[in-house]
Amino acid sequence: MASPEVPIDVDPRTGIWSTDGLPMIYMPRHFFVNYYSAMETALGADRHNALLYAASHKSAHQWAEAEARTHGLRDVAVFRHYLHRLSQRGWGLFTIEEIDLAAPSARVRVDNSAYALQRGKTGRRECAMFAGSLAGCLEWAAADAGKPGQVTARETQCMSEGHDHCLFVVD
Repeated sequence: MASPEVPIDVDPRTGIWSTDGLPMIYMPRHFFVNYYSAMETALGADRHNALLYAASHKSAHQWAEAEARTHGLRDVAVFRHYLHRLSQRGWGLFTIEEIDLAAPSARVRVDNSAYALQRGKTGRRECAMFAGSLAGCLEWAAADAGKPGQVTARETQCMSEGHDHCLFVVD
């Protein structure tokens, strides 16, 4: 299945890559996951996951705000666009199985998670990085729809545990 192009602009003067006006970094998956793994080893899994959650949650809010402005998107369309962009950028294939902005809540399936593919069958959940992002973007979308509130996200199954896909519950 061919994926639509991801718009990448490279400033010839500075070498900075951007998509939709946001500066980007392009790197091999193994480099990023190796860095991720090294930080987990240094900090311990619980501390690492807590820091990732906070950072990715904040980043999702920032991204949602910028993309809403850039593309004229609102509420659930921003969340759908977020998952589309994550899918286009090689993080995995993200699919909304359920979504309810009034609650707010969602179930998000991730096929071919970059973390699970790179780390392999470890017998444990490996995709903690996505939890804060999903919660942050869903919170932003719900607030934009007039339903502000806090949500949390958790991975309930992972390819690294032997499942055929990863699954996140956001509520």
